[in-house]
Amino acid sequence: MEKKKVVLGVIGSDAHAVGNKILDYSLTNAGYEVVNIGVLSPQEDFINAAIETNADAIFVSSLYGHGEIDCKGLREKCNEAGLNDILLYVGGNIVVGKQDWDDVKKRFLDMGFDRVYPPGTAAEVGIKDLTEDLSKRG
Repeated sequence: MEKKKVVLGVIGSDAHAVGNKILDYSLTNAGYEVVNIGVLSPQEDFINAAIETNADAIFVSSLYGHGEIDCKGLREKCNEAGLNDILLYVGGNIVVGKQDWDDVKKRFLDMGFDRVYPPGTAAEVGIKDLTEDLSKRG
């Protein structure tokens, strides 16, 4: 069976690499093929990598607090590029300051993300969700 592919990266002007490396390691160990585009990645890099590799999911992380700005319009750009079915996951410190998590999660779901994770979420949680979401697709 062909491995499911995940594009992984840190969006925008964010250079935080530790979480990215942990996710890469954890996803790889869970049997996924990881295409890690690294840090300081614009939306277009995620989309281009997903198209080039025929990825099943995109994992976006952000730790510097500007994820909401950096992620706006990503689902629309994915759809325009023909990636209507790609799973979009986002996690980390994705907004500035202390905000109600339920409100933050709703804003990202409204932006078209399939899953939204608060800071400190274990990689295993996202991997479990990914496995479950992909199994629903057959």
